[in-house]
Amino acid sequence: MNQVTWLGHPRGLATLFMTEFFERFTYYGMRALLVLFLVAATEGANPGFGMTREAAGAIYGLYTGAVYLFSLPGGWVADRLIGQRNAVFWGGVFIMIGNFILSLPMGAAVFYLGLATIVVGVGLLKPNISAIVGELYKDQPGARRDAGFSIFYAGINLGALLAPLVAGTVGEAWNWRGGFFVAGLAMAIGLVQYKMTEKYLGDAGKDPHPTSPGERARGFKILWGASALIVVLVGLMFGGVIPVTVGQLAQWAFYAMSSLGILYFAGVLVFAKLSGEERGRIGVIAIFFLCAAMFWAGFEQAATTFNLFAQDYTNRALLGGMFPEGVHPASWYQSANPIFVVVFAPLFAYVWVALGKRNLDPSAPVKFGFGLILLGTGFLVMMGAAQLIIANGADSKAAPTWLLMTYLLHTFGELCLSPVGLSNVTKLSPPRFVGQMMGTWFLGAALGNLVAGLVGGHVGGGAVSEMPSQFLTMAFVGGGAGLVMLALSPVIRKMMGGVK
Repeated sequence: MNQVTWLGHPRGLATLFMTEFFERFTYYGMRALLVLFLVAATEGANPGFGMTREAAGAIYGLYTGAVYLFSLPGGWVADRLIGQRNAVFWGGVFIMIGNFILSLPMGAAVFYLGLATIVVGVGLLKPNISAIVGELYKDQPGARRDAGFSIFYAGINLGALLAPLVAGTVGEAWNWRGGFFVAGLAMAIGLVQYKMTEKYLGDAGKDPHPTSPGERARGFKILWGASALIVVLVGLMFGGVIPVTVGQLAQWAFYAMSSLGILYFAGVLVFAKLSGEERGRIGVIAIFFLCAAMFWAGFEQAATTFNLFAQDYTNRALLGGMFPEGVHPASWYQSANPIFVVVFAPLFAYVWVALGKRNLDPSAPVKFGFGLILLGTGFLVMMGAAQLIIANGADSKAAPTWLLMTYLLHTFGELCLSPVGLSNVTKLSPPRFVGQMMGTWFLGAALGNLVAGLVGGHVGGGAVSEMPSQFLTMAFVGGGAGLVMLALSPVIRKMMGGVK
């Protein structure tokens, strides 16, 4: 492998860092604009699609849920057919083309085609670029590997931080389609640098896992067959042969994802010939799956409920003189979470290590409980903001600190739950099921994102007078689940069979 280094790490890490930076810039830039564009009026200087907020939320949920769900076939395509390096490149190409399609001033059918193209691209790129990072460190100590991943994840948050400030500003203050074009342009830049510096990756991720020509041929047949089936089904829906609304499609997807998770865990527990200890650990992963789906269902309302709240009910006069309507873009608040992650992630890592040295590090179930309680507490803050608006009159605005405090609490919850979940799924899984169990983690994220869209469209589309009770319900669901996890943590720890 090439010995050129970057910050003391393999030079290929810089290639992947910058690729991930531009991909996340593209994703979070488009994500910050999506719901706002869909609900914007069809008339005016910057027209949107004029959809109901419920429909916009359903589309957002379908899109983000599909992004995570397609990570599963994306990993399979790389492993069996084209290799991780090719999957990353072609994934980036699909993402770029999809965003450019969104920027075209055309109707809903073309716009949906753009979203579908991005889903395929992210599904190919997202799981495989992380796998290549791991390949760069396959013969190096674990601490060095962890440090490399920490640098890589900084690229994720840096892209997520800057995207709403750049693409969001262009989209809201000038032209929605221009914002999508900026997102596509960012991915194009990422692809150019990826190809120019790909040599520094050495052999990492270059080829698919060894398979016979017959196996590869069968794999391609499965791929093309599944793709053709999806295209036919979508065509029948658009043609009216299969009558379905966006809301119905989102509900079907919810039932399908939920059923898939239940059937998969039941099948593994019943038919996989596991030992008693392994069954206990699989049960813990199933519990973590439910907690993750619940957490992301609340957390990912950032781009639906909270985005709409920022637009309608938040005082955005600060720096507003720079923009035509005298307010700064609502999408700016989408940068709050990555800023908080960059600032506080090192602190959380330090606290866990310091507690571990004193044998006081909370167990994984306890951390999951804390994460869900923090999620619920964030919704209590939003309930206070809604009550304040009602008390001062429906035309009043809440200070930005309400939203920022909610984002801070939800980020703390994320730092308690997300990295802990990823780590423990790999540790708890029987060796022959590690990949599949990681797939269930992605499935939980997909299910949570879908629910976030459905719930967010309903809450954001209602009157402010209804919001306090809605936010209180979400606080009870999240906080209540967290308290249950804390109460059951001794039992769950026993099920983990000594895994720490």
